[in-house]
Amino acid sequence: MSDADPGLFGPDSVTWQLHGDPMMWVAGVRALYLQALHPRAVRGVLQNSDFRRDAWGRLRRTAHFVGTTTYGTREAAERAGERVRAIHRRLTATDPATGERYRIDDPELLLWVHCAEIDSYLHVLWRSGFPLTDTAADRYLAEHRVSARLVGLDPDAVPADRAQLAAYFEQVRPHLAATPEARVVDDFLLRPPTHPLLVPAREVLWRRVAQLAYASLPPYAHALYGRAAPPPAAVTRRLRATGAVLRRIPTGVRWQLPPKHILRAVARLGPDARPAPYKAGR
Repeated sequence: MSDADPGLFGPDSVTWQLHGDPMMWVAGVRALYLQALHPRAVRGVLQNSDFRRDAWGRLRRTAHFVGTTTYGTREAAERAGERVRAIHRRLTATDPATGERYRIDDPELLLWVHCAEIDSYLHVLWRSGFPLTDTAADRYLAEHRVSARLVGLDPDAVPADRAQLAAYFEQVRPHLAATPEARVVDDFLLRPPTHPLLVPAREVLWRRVAQLAYASLPPYAHALYGRAAPPPAAVTRRLRATGAVLRRIPTGVRWQLPPKHILRAVARLGPDARPAPYKAGR
């Protein structure tokens, strides 16, 4: 198996270990909350997709893209990136206040979406107890200059460590706002449409995930949404408790869920390619 294609990151990467963790689902919801605070970015999503009617499909497609680019072959990852770039090249959005029409593949917007996503993955997993050293966290950010290239960004313009990422957020914060479009996303994430018979499950399970993802946002995001930020220590305890529960689910069960990217990667590369938290700091 030594000559098998390891993909863009490979089994020795921090990304390979991190993205196999079940807290990635909570992190993904946090990313949506954060991304929605960029007026031009969230407007582009709502004007170009049926987000409110097919939000579950959108979430599945995002998860499939992350899984393919992390665990798929290099060819599969490059194809996935080309599909995303081709879609973005065709799309525009309009600022209702000024009438300005702008491209969805504007590097400013792509960079915001990328940074909000990668920050959320790193933040939630770290606070939930995933064993990450400072060095491993910086490695993770540097690795994701590769995924930034796939969506159309110049890798050299993307933060490569925690200091650069923090500087980026300081720079962009004055441009963030909880617009009416952000409120649409906020409302959806708390009450996504579902079959009437599944409403009780939504209230018990999904709402807890969404509330935890929201609670883990940075203080400025809470201020923009207009809700008081919960005590950070309490949020960290909830994240750790949730992570402990989800990580008790056997990997043989978790990895059997579609689309089974990890199982296919292990079949391709051998049992040593299995993601494991302890490998992230090697």
